[in-house]
Amino acid sequence: MDNNLKENYVLGIWDGHDAGSALIKDDKIIFAVNEERLTRRKLEVGFPQLSILSCLEYTNLSTNNIPIIAVSTSDPAKTLTRIVPNLKEEYYLIRRRKKGPKKADSFKKWFKYRFTELKPNYISKFLSKIHLKKQLKLIGFKNYNIHLVDHHTGHAQAASRCSGFDRCLVLTLDGLGDGLSGSISVFKNEQLSFINKIPSKISMGIFFEHVTNLMNMRELEDEGKVMALANYAYPVDDSQNPLLDIIKCVGLDFVSSYNSTQMFNEMKKIFWRNPSEQFAYMAQRTLEKNVLCLVKNAAKTTGLKNIALAGGVFSNIKLNMKIGELPEIDNYYVFPHMGDGGLAIGSAIDINYKEFGIGRYKLPDLYLGPNFNDNQIYESLKKYPVIYDKSVDSSKKAAELILSGEIILWFHGKSEIGPRALGNRSILAKPNDARIKDKLNLALKKRVWYQPFCPSILIEDASELLYTENLDINYNRFMTAGFKVKEKHLKSLEGVTNIDGTCRPQFVGNENNRYRDLLCHIKSALGFGVLLNTSFNVHGEPMVLSPDDALKTLFKTGVRYLFLEDFIVENPDAKNL
Repeated sequence: MDNNLKENYVLGIWDGHDAGSALIKDDKIIFAVNEERLTRRKLEVGFPQLSILSCLEYTNLSTNNIPIIAVSTSDPAKTLTRIVPNLKEEYYLIRRRKKGPKKADSFKKWFKYRFTELKPNYISKFLSKIHLKKQLKLIGFKNYNIHLVDHHTGHAQAASRCSGFDRCLVLTLDGLGDGLSGSISVFKNEQLSFINKIPSKISMGIFFEHVTNLMNMRELEDEGKVMALANYAYPVDDSQNPLLDIIKCVGLDFVSSYNSTQMFNEMKKIFWRNPSEQFAYMAQRTLEKNVLCLVKNAAKTTGLKNIALAGGVFSNIKLNMKIGELPEIDNYYVFPHMGDGGLAIGSAIDINYKEFGIGRYKLPDLYLGPNFNDNQIYESLKKYPVIYDKSVDSSKKAAELILSGEIILWFHGKSEIGPRALGNRSILAKPNDARIKDKLNLALKKRVWYQPFCPSILIEDASELLYTENLDINYNRFMTAGFKVKEKHLKSLEGVTNIDGTCRPQFVGNENNRYRDLLCHIKSALGFGVLLNTSFNVHGEPMVLSPDDALKTLFKTGVRYLFLEDFIVENPDAKNL
């Protein structure tokens, strides 16, 4: 492409936790990748230089071709970490428990909550732009316009404009950003209008972060473990749940008598009086009761029965499932990259509308990252002591191995964007063997025993296997919601069903021909097209991106077979998993 030709490209950037970049042109999200996949540090923080360069490399563009850059969040705390990047790095190490906390860290935590509650102002925006431009200059950007996008506006724009709804209620909830912990808006006639903004001083996201921390887990990362553990508790009546007194929904807001630090201290007292699984149950129930109340009140206020959701709180699939069960809601859509890692896309969408009037996006799949050709794969294969061969029908061979009880590694096409493996960077196994869950959790993924695994299901088989009545499953095809498994299929899906009889499925249509072909081979043998599908990584690492990443993980896991595009790779050091 002409290195000086400027077209209607918008580059979106997010430089907080789970940093990343996205490139949009017209009504297409052309490319997106998170920095963690490139640096190999999970939920990477900081300026996403590598992902920006990937956007340019994989689209054959230069910095001169990008006229507009959109960056999320400009509150004083975010601005400070742009000026002093070491602050962000230190918080990253403490949050991921790579560094032991010191006495000073309790003050830092207090300072973090107080400082991050502040809204953006003229000075913070001005300083953010200066330091972002310095970073962009280092990688060759010169002539462009930079726009700062409000944190929750980015979440709301992504959810509403990708939802497929003509009119809908839009709800965002997370920890905090730009002085808010959530927002309620209406999307109508391609306009997004806010009807309430929830201040960061009272945050359902921070509430759940506190729960995660108290349970000696990693905030912003292990909230799913809390949700999973809650399934193993004995249910208690709301009158016996003291967490419900900590934070409450009133109208279109949350209220609490405590600030963030006081809330943590009160919750700590409750935590020490209860077993971990009971505390997790009470926390999950508190989250559900308050958010469901907010959704019902917002639906009643607006008269809208379709809802689009984004923000880290909506990574909780049990909550999402219960939103879908509300009589006030007809259909719901969760933006698949719902956490802050999706803000690069949301920011670009916001500015693309304001600059070029692009109001809607189709998102048929999430395969928005890089892919690799045979020459690149050959170069990687040469580095490792593996046996490999090229196959004309790798899907059929993979199905045979899976049905025989093998766990396989599956690498194909463009990498997925977002937190879920969707059949291009996946570890796969048969869905009807509960023993495989323990093998995967304890021996291969090396994570806690109670974390469940998810199914990929041919979309035409969904209504036979799951209770999908009264919901259009096309709105949540990418593992963003829970569904109840029909009783007659609990045994045949026991490898992918939670203890409460639910699962978090991916519904596979025609967006991924090779993966669909594999599922069809499985269907020929089992009568339904289902696979156990978990992300291609070991616990604590990001999903693999490149052939090199895949081969390294092959040896770390001890799995025997890796399907690397058309290559069937065998690990000579495989373990008997």
